[in-house]
Amino acid sequence: MRSTRLVKSAVAGTIAATLLLVSACGSSDSTAGSSSSSSSAAPAASSADGSTADTPAASGSEMAPASSSAAPVAGGAELSVLIGSSGQVETDALMSATDAWGKDTGNKVTVAPAQDLGQQLAQGFSSNTPPDLFYVGADQVANYAKADNIAQYADGLSNASDFYPALKDSFTYDGKFYCAPKDMSTLALFINNDLWAKAGLTDADIPKNWDDLAKVAKKLTVNGVAGLALAPERDRIDAFLVQNGAYLTDDAGKITANDPKNVEALTFVKKMMTDGVVKTPAELSAGWAGEAFGKQAAAMTIEGNWLLGAMGKDFPTVKYTVAELPAGPTGTKGTLVFTNCWGISATTKFPEQAKALVEYLTGSDQQMTFAKAFGVIPSVESAKDTYLKEFPKNKPFVDGVGYARGVVNFPGVTAELAEFNAQLQALATGDPQTILDDLQKNLEAAIG
Repeated sequence: MRSTRLVKSAVAGTIAATLLLVSACGSSDSTAGSSSSSSSAAPAASSADGSTADTPAASGSEMAPASSSAAPVAGGAELSVLIGSSGQVETDALMSATDAWGKDTGNKVTVAPAQDLGQQLAQGFSSNTPPDLFYVGADQVANYAKADNIAQYADGLSNASDFYPALKDSFTYDGKFYCAPKDMSTLALFINNDLWAKAGLTDADIPKNWDDLAKVAKKLTVNGVAGLALAPERDRIDAFLVQNGAYLTDDAGKITANDPKNVEALTFVKKMMTDGVVKTPAELSAGWAGEAFGKQAAAMTIEGNWLLGAMGKDFPTVKYTVAELPAGPTGTKGTLVFTNCWGISATTKFPEQAKALVEYLTGSDQQMTFAKAFGVIPSVESAKDTYLKEFPKNKPFVDGVGYARGVVNFPGVTAELAEFNAQLQALATGDPQTILDDLQKNLEAAIG
């Protein structure tokens, strides 16, 4: 089992900023977060006819029946739930779901959106008054597990085998599957249809590999418009490492940050920056890459399915297509998955009721309710067909989880990853080898 994987305290930093702009999206990660991969070698475009990707309705979805819980559960529990919500739509959806479950089972559930989830959890753990259930980003699960703050329960769920393997990896620490992924988000390539057509490009030109990406980015860089808007941070750029057949760790958990393949990947991204075909959001006077894309300051961007809601809300007239990310030089596909899990306090007085609630919230029916309500992708494979039938144009995001990687989830590496992120901000003028050598040294020192 990999000792790496994603979504969102560090990811939450990136996606949270995104989510504040979007009333209907997921993550953390959240982001989050987090379908089997497409069998075709070429990235599959979500829309060949120039229509936009599917954007779930902002609200109004009916709750799945609480009787879909896996097994009868005792009543009388009072469960507190603390969430890092993307907005009122997500909060309302969770309140409705937990109210339905509580009414059906004879338990009481109180849901509270956190002002600062990490800080509030830290205070709860230190005072021995943590909530019973709470969101946990993949970058924090190892820290909480090592400190015995969270229960290791996920492999005992009746639907444990239904979660996508990449998501299970995200929340596996020391060989144990700790907590259930609540939903997921992945990265894909967004393409502006009008700018694409004006450049003389067709569906056949949708990039299948890095060379294709560089070529179309160059062709699209005209009249002050950037070919590709790319956030200079690990939650985007790390996808290129995966596409080149490497990553910050290997499947056995060994640190491989300065692997030559990673150096090659960063060098490729740097060259597109210095060639002027890739611009950062700041260079395009935008707060994030999705805004730059929506304002049509860039013809393409690499973002997650949270951008769907932002486009529908803030840029409804912009037509775009979503495709899988281009493969690396040897044909390796790669993307990043973002997700939170449902953490259960190690000291909860109601462990069985807490687990039963998680089973209900991660059941395929309830997962679809959340997908329709606030734009996340179900974390369970049993909901895949239903989701794609409802949102067929979002297939690139779903396919991506089959070959995705997530954040490194070793305990105690938050500062080291933050330093890596800071160095990526200056990648255009930095040295990829030095950046990755520093990260290798720092991660090895941190984990001992």
